[in-house]
Amino acid sequence: MNLLIYAPAYERVKDRLPAQVAPLLIHPDERLTLEGRPVAPEDASFEIAWASTDLYVTGPSRFAFGLLTRAKGMKWFQSGAAGFDHPIFGKVAATGTMMTRSDAQGVAIAEYVLARVLETFQDAAGRRAKQAAHEWERHPFRDVWGTTWLVIGYGAIGREIGIRARAFGARVIGVRRNPSADDPADEMITPDRIAEVLPRVDVVAIAAPHSDATNKLVDAGFLAAMKPDSVLVNIARGRLVDEPALLAALDAGKPATAILDVFEKEPLPSDSRFWDHPRVLLSAHCAADSPMNIRRGDEVFLGNLSRYLNGEKLRLVVTEFPAA
Repeated sequence: MNLLIYAPAYERVKDRLPAQVAPLLIHPDERLTLEGRPVAPEDASFEIAWASTDLYVTGPSRFAFGLLTRAKGMKWFQSGAAGFDHPIFGKVAATGTMMTRSDAQGVAIAEYVLARVLETFQDAAGRRAKQAAHEWERHPFRDVWGTTWLVIGYGAIGREIGIRARAFGARVIGVRRNPSADDPADEMITPDRIAEVLPRVDVVAIAAPHSDATNKLVDAGFLAAMKPDSVLVNIARGRLVDEPALLAALDAGKPATAILDVFEKEPLPSDSRFWDHPRVLLSAHCAADSPMNIRRGDEVFLGNLSRYLNGEKLRLVVTEFPAA
């Protein structure tokens, strides 16, 4: 069976591919080859396709998705991305293929969240300013220990955030539509209870996918219910936050800090108030930008490939995505 795969990804995993899998290679210059022979895009035929992490980041992803949306006979598509809210995935789904996502980014994103919350609690900027001014002064800080975290979207990424926050001694409340007794959290709630718990939460981390149900989830009412010294973190999608409402709330002093890696419009316009707001720490949608994601993503694909060939249930099957 043919496997559509990015050539650099193939070089990493070729020694671990079963003999019955024939790689149809997408080269960085948009050439296609099968067993060394060139293949015209209109003649490309494959049962399995894998959009690896590096294909998304540095490869000819537009060319690859052109092949995917025109595919006939594709039975399984493994994405290297965690989210499926871009309309292109609806077009791929329209081919009738089974689709699976990746949870490789969870570790990196969780470490980003912990690092930036610690940066806020420890007032790292204040410490650096004292060092630059050669001021020998004590510098009190706020513990993560004893705080309460609300992680909205307790899936692959949210769980990793919760695990690390608990390791620092925080109490974690996870939010998901169908909580499980196996979820690594101190308390699990459904989305309809978010407003109930917000007044006792120190850190709110948004890790949910964008949907009609989560659009502008963080609105004026949500922000008004937060504690004055709380921190809001968004590493999900910008559309989950009502940005004008957030700016107004930050101006009023609640939440104390917003840590934002995603925005409704990206790249963030240079004249956006978020750039210079004293209560905002922002980054350019790069919370997952660890080189280790490539290796973890390879393992996700190879594990699912083994399951697919053995007729077993695949991990991380996607059942909801935008219409084509």
